[in-house]
Amino acid sequence: MIQNRADEEKRKEVAASLMKDMEATAARMRELIVCMPPHDLLGYIYAQRMMKAMSEKNATKEEREAQGPDDLINQNQFLFEYIHAVLATDPAPDKVEFSEEKCAELLELSSKLREQAMFYAMASSADQKDGAFGPNTADIEFHAKSSWVLLRGNRYQVLEGEFYRYVLEPHDEALKEIYGVGAMEIAAGFQAMADAARTGQAFAIEEIMNQFQAAHAFAAAKAKPLEEVMEEWVAENKDQSKAAGQAMEDLFRGGVANVSRHTDLPQELLADLAYERGEDKEFFAAGDHSGTPYRTLPVRKKPLIKLGSDYFAVDPCFTRDAGYRALLFNLLQRKPVYKVQFNERQKAMSEAAFADILSTQLPGAKVLQEVYYKDPVSKQWSENDTLILIDDVLYLVEAKAGAAATIASPASDFGRHAQSVQDLVIKAYKQCERFFNYLNTADEVPLFHLIDGKHVECARVRRADYRVMLPIGLTVESFSPLSAFCKELPDIVPLLGKHAFISLSIDDLFVLRRFLPTPGEFTHYMEVRQAVAGLRRAHLFDELDHLGAYLKKNRVDIELTEQLKKDADFVVWDGMSFDVDRSFEGENWETDPRPTQEYPDEMLKLLGALDATRKAGWLRADSYLRNLGSEGRKEFAAMLVELRRSLNQHDGRYFIYGQEAETPFFIWLHRSGGIIDWKKVNDKASSAALMTPTGTVTGLMIETTAGGTYKAASTFPVTRHTNRTEANAHIFDEAERIKQRAKNFVRGQKAAPQKIQPAVGLPKVGRNDPCPCKSGLKYKKCHGR
Repeated sequence: MIQNRADEEKRKEVAASLMKDMEATAARMRELIVCMPPHDLLGYIYAQRMMKAMSEKNATKEEREAQGPDDLINQNQFLFEYIHAVLATDPAPDKVEFSEEKCAELLELSSKLREQAMFYAMASSADQKDGAFGPNTADIEFHAKSSWVLLRGNRYQVLEGEFYRYVLEPHDEALKEIYGVGAMEIAAGFQAMADAARTGQAFAIEEIMNQFQAAHAFAAAKAKPLEEVMEEWVAENKDQSKAAGQAMEDLFRGGVANVSRHTDLPQELLADLAYERGEDKEFFAAGDHSGTPYRTLPVRKKPLIKLGSDYFAVDPCFTRDAGYRALLFNLLQRKPVYKVQFNERQKAMSEAAFADILSTQLPGAKVLQEVYYKDPVSKQWSENDTLILIDDVLYLVEAKAGAAATIASPASDFGRHAQSVQDLVIKAYKQCERFFNYLNTADEVPLFHLIDGKHVECARVRRADYRVMLPIGLTVESFSPLSAFCKELPDIVPLLGKHAFISLSIDDLFVLRRFLPTPGEFTHYMEVRQAVAGLRRAHLFDELDHLGAYLKKNRVDIELTEQLKKDADFVVWDGMSFDVDRSFEGENWETDPRPTQEYPDEMLKLLGALDATRKAGWLRADSYLRNLGSEGRKEFAAMLVELRRSLNQHDGRYFIYGQEAETPFFIWLHRSGGIIDWKKVNDKASSAALMTPTGTVTGLMIETTAGGTYKAASTFPVTRHTNRTEANAHIFDEAERIKQRAKNFVRGQKAAPQKIQPAVGLPKVGRNDPCPCKSGLKYKKCHGR
């Protein structure tokens, strides 16, 4: 015990010493930054990346590998934040002078400060025995602090405009009134801002080369040396020479950050997003963490800085959240009477976002917003934001605003930082919990809308109808990585003992809809995502890592579970989003193929048929197929091909697929265009149910041609007879024959395919008669297409 206390005291001393070291390093960086002309300083740092890219282009693969991972972008990004902070804090001095030596020292100090900050994160978090996240508080506090320092705009710049268009559209009218431009124009401005930072240098180089070649051609036409005709060329090509001058500014004096030139945003709006020189009084103020990365950087509050008459996005990576917050804050400052309408419209936007953004992934879903019910515990009316019902999947989405979680530093007050997260997560979780508990109070519960002050029933919901139920907390602003760690909060446990809570941001939805374009893909991802959310002590950094891991490994939850079984105290996967990140980097990012899971073509056709048919139970069948691993998918596809090719000779073929722990599928391939003998199908399926260990089977009817054109696919119920009678004896006899052909239901083994003789004398089924597949629907609405 004495030794433990001594160790704790030692770590506190180390943390205090590191804080002083950080403050000293930051103070020296401040001295260097303030004494140099900002345009030249920015140009120098941007040039580092350009030169690095050129050297990489000319290097061999072996040389690139020998250099190791390139962290220059993150290093430069960290330094940009400090330049922004100093410019926002210090008035412009009377005399400045550029020094390459001082720039080199500044780069070294920037790397040193990052390193000191990481050591401080370790030393200052190690002694947290308990806290908001229970026994894992120390680990999570370290991740929160290190991410606060190292995570710099883990967003995709090409999606800036898409985000701003969506979140600003509700305030379009007010924005036009105040700034003279609406959501579309502002979104275009933010996208132009991001594009300038992303591709500005490349375009500048191209422009300079074009003008250089044009000037040489001019000189050649005059048959004179270039230097003799340069003035004449400039005089005759004023627009081109101006473009060349601007390209030089972009390339060598930080012009790519000049948003006054690279966007059409009005001055009033840019001013509201920007600091004047010397305006900030907090970042370098006296006190703990003065000037260190553990103070809230000014760029987190306002992303721009005014230099002369122009506005600059010195740090391009915080323009998303910081710009969004600053813009809406100043909109209300300029128009206080808009506050009530603002809150109403903001609420409506955030509550509709999940179903709206993911409309392609939720076809035909029943979407109920502002759902009310009488809470049986409190006896009061309770409300939930958005309920989405699609097939056998239920989404309950609670929307919250998340600004505080991205501004409060985890180092100056981790309790406050964690509390801001809890305010987001716990409130959403509790609202979901009340609703799930209400669903559990009866076989069927009524739901209501509030219309003209009265609660009017709008739906009835049966919990038993839903195989998957997903409680989701949705924020407008991302608060990664803590959003992924929230499952460690002691109060966050799976609802009703099995439905884990998921935290997402609107940012995440824009990416998910691109990589999971079909309803089946998205639903299966959310099932796997929920399974991981239910695993304590197993973490991926953020939603993009979750997505990347799913695309690479499919059932991520199974692998994480296996790792936890090997006596691991805490499992963290990092870098899983690499392929997702890379897909946004290319010039043709919109049209280039995106990372995806691999499926045999035959399975893709079947999944497409399920999606096209969309009869009750289709998402369960889709999910079952997507759960298969690589070998299982190949094996299943081979069975489909083998039986499908024989449909020219046979009306139908069937096989049974599954494993003992699951409900297997009785799969019937029917030759498209023929009449389905439902009596035979149901009898064979009932025989299959008799010989399965679980006693239950789900039927899957696939209508296809021998050539591989899948027309339709849908599930159907299967009856299991409990007692043998004279009427059903043939079903029991067939079950015995099937047992001889397939004794074990394990994935990878299959019953011998059965040849089904052409149907003779089938009774005619009226279009309004019950469908013979026993779905309970009329034939015309089921299989009577």
